Amino acid sequence: MPQSTDRRYGPAPLPQPRGPVSGALLTALRQAPHDLPADLGDRLDPEDPLTGEDLQLTLFLCYELHYRGWEGVGDDWEWQPSLLALRAYAEGLFEAAVRALVGPLPAVLPGGVPAALAGVVAADDGPSLAGYLQRRATLAQFREFATHRSVYHLREADPHTWVLPRLGGPAKAALVEIQSDEYGNGRLERMHAELFRTTLGRLGLDTLYGAHLDVVPAITLATNNLMSLFGLHRRLRGAVLGHLAAYEMTSSLPNRRYGNALRRLGFDEVATRFYDEHVEADAVHEQIAAVDMCGGLARVEPALTGDVLFGAAAALAVDRLFAAHLLDAWSAGRTSLRTPSGAGAPATVDLSAAAA
Repeated sequence: MPQSTDRRYGPAPLPQPRGPVSGALLTALRQAPHDLPADLGDRLDPEDPLTGEDLQLTLFLCYELHYRGWEGVGDDWEWQPSLLALRAYAEGLFEAAVRALVGPLPAVLPGGVPAALAGVVAADDGPSLAGYLQRRATLAQFREFATHRSVYHLREADPHTWVLPRLGGPAKAALVEIQSDEYGNGRLERMHAELFRTTLGRLGLDTLYGAHLDVVPAITLATNNLMSLFGLHRRLRGAVLGHLAAYEMTSSLPNRRYGNALRRLGFDEVATRFYDEHVEADAVHEQIAAVDMCGGLARVEPALTGDVLFGAAAALAVDRLFAAHLLDAWSAGRTSLRTPSGAGAPATVDLSAAAA
C-alpha cells in the first residue's frame, strides 16, 4: 500500500477510540479488509448523535478513507461493503439529528434563493465566538480555537469540491471560481490550507495533517462530518452548495475579528495572513456563492431549492453548537478540548517566541 512519507500531505495516523464501535472499527482497519459484524452499528448510542463521541469518530474514520486515508490502512477499505453499511447506519442517525435541529424551513421559489439565503444568515442568532476571540480571548484560548479548526482548515475546500462533477452550468462555473481561490489558484504557498499551516506554526501548534484529532470533541468532528455527509452524496448536492454559501456569507467579519485577535495578542502579519486573506476573498465569494452558484443551481434544478436552504441552515446550526461549546467551557474556566488518557494536548509554546 504505497502512501506518502511526507506527513504534511499524506494520511494521518489513526486516532484513539472513543467507544465500542469506533474501537472495533479501528481494530479492523489495522488489518486487511474484511467483513465487519453486521450488528456493529447497533452498538452506537442513538441518544445524541450530534455530540456522541463514538458515533462522530466512527463517521470521521469512515469519511477520511475518501480523503487521504489513514496511515497504515489499506486503500481497499474505502469501498468495503460492510464498512459502507456501518457508515450508512451512522449517517442516518446523524442526518436525522441535523434535520431535527434545523427544523422546518419555508418554501422558496427558485428565483428567491439568494434573498432566502441572506435571510437565513441574518436570522442566525448564535453566540459570537469571533467577538469573544477579538476582545477577550487569551493566547491559550485562541490556540484551542485553532486546534479545533485545524481539522477543517488543513484540508479546506476539499469537502465542498466533491460536488463539482455532480454539477453543470452556472453553478459549476461559480463553484470553480470560488474553489480556485481556496486552492491558491494553483500556487502551493497561497493555498488556504498552507496559510493556515503557517498560522498553526506561529501559534506553536503541531502543523501536521490530523495531528489534533484526539483532543477535539465530537461537536468539532460533527462540523466536519456534516460537510462530508453533504459532499459525498449526490442526493445532497444542493445542501453542500447551501453549506458553502453559508460559510462564504458569514466569513469576512469573523475572519477580520480573528486576525484582530492575533494582532491584539502580539502576532505579526505572517500569523494573521490566513485570516486577512479570507476577509478580502470571501467578501467577493459571498455574492458568487449566493447568486451565481446557489441561484444558478436553483434555476437549473428547481427541485433542489429546499436542499440549498437546508444546507445553509444546517451549517449555521451545527456551528452554533460548536461556538457554544467553546464559550461555555471558557466561561466555566475549563478547556474546550478533550484530554483522553494518553492523548497529546497542543504543544506548549514560548509566548514571546510565538508572537515574534
